[in-house]
Amino acid sequence: MSMALQGIKVIDLTRLAPGPYCTMVLGDLGADVIRVEEPGGGRMARERGGESDATQARRRSAFNALNRNKRSIALNLKNDDARDVLNKLCRDADVFIEGFRPGVVSRLGCDYESLKAINPRLVYCSLSGYGQDGPYSDLVGHDINYISVGGALGVIGSQEGGPSIPMNIIADFAGGGLHAAMAIMAALIARTHTGQGQMVDIAMSDGVGYLMASMLSEYFVSGTVPTPGSVTLNGGAPYYNVYRCKDGKYLSVGCIEPWFWSTLCRAIDREDLIDGQFDSANSERVLSELRSTFAQRNREDWWVDLRAIDNIAVAKVYSLDEMADDPQNIQRKMIVDAGTLNGEVVRQVGIGPKLSDTPGTIRSLGVTPGQNTREILGALGYDDSKVSRLIDDDAVDAG
Repeated sequence: MSMALQGIKVIDLTRLAPGPYCTMVLGDLGADVIRVEEPGGGRMARERGGESDATQARRRSAFNALNRNKRSIALNLKNDDARDVLNKLCRDADVFIEGFRPGVVSRLGCDYESLKAINPRLVYCSLSGYGQDGPYSDLVGHDINYISVGGALGVIGSQEGGPSIPMNIIADFAGGGLHAAMAIMAALIARTHTGQGQMVDIAMSDGVGYLMASMLSEYFVSGTVPTPGSVTLNGGAPYYNVYRCKDGKYLSVGCIEPWFWSTLCRAIDREDLIDGQFDSANSERVLSELRSTFAQRNREDWWVDLRAIDNIAVAKVYSLDEMADDPQNIQRKMIVDAGTLNGEVVRQVGIGPKLSDTPGTIRSLGVTPGQNTREILGALGYDDSKVSRLIDDDAVDAG
């Protein structure tokens, strides 16, 4: 079966969530991804004490969806011989992606200009918090910082409590990983026209701002600055909100359309709330009434009744274990058995994009750092004696 990115070779020098997520997407769609990792797992592994049990380390890697469909070579890029290995890997690569702060790759000898000289067709992606220029480009940061600068954190939360910190989905995975994967694929398409690769500069803060396109558009039109819990889509409206049920679980209601709203109100015997849906002066009272109404029954009882009625936008607010067992997610293959390890079934998230003719696949489970070092070096022409010398010289780690 052919795949969308079949034949595309990716060299992945990233470490934390955004880069590995990007290359997971590319790998799921058929790319050959080679992770270039630090011997022993790098500084983070050393600081955390590493994984002393090799069996548990292998299991953790196998269950990590971000590592699937990838091979791993461990290179000490402070060593000249290891840098030579990296250069050889890049000679016929299509994509190179790194996730360091600006300037680090220059010190490691794998900056864009250096690798472009080796392979002019290379699409080179730098994925960082604030990008390659600007007053914040050399600052350290994490998702919480990037969603702050990108404007998302300032509109998420309640009116009473201020900003609420979401999981690292917005900047790391959407504004970072997905943003980078989209840009890399665009650059690969451009290469079919120009014959040349190019530099792709991805900033997670840019990606967050990009995701704020609609809200920014409304701000530029109205001049009104949205605050947490103050507008329709961030908790400021009773018809677009979450409600706690009798059993402590929550339902989400998204009845923006007047016909959705009126149908909901009739279904819960609150026709008195239909009028004045968009009356902001009335919203606190309606919110209070709905909270009281939904608190009278368990979530599942509400769900069974409301889902059977057309034109009511309602859903259960799931915990992760509930999400993994939901029939919709299972039917859509968003929870899959990815393979087995020592007789244990490995469950993972499935593949989001559904392509009819070139579907994505999970072809291999994640491996530990350096697990494929010998195999990759052999493919580059290194014989056993040269591989042994590289290991002895601490240039590479064979896992």
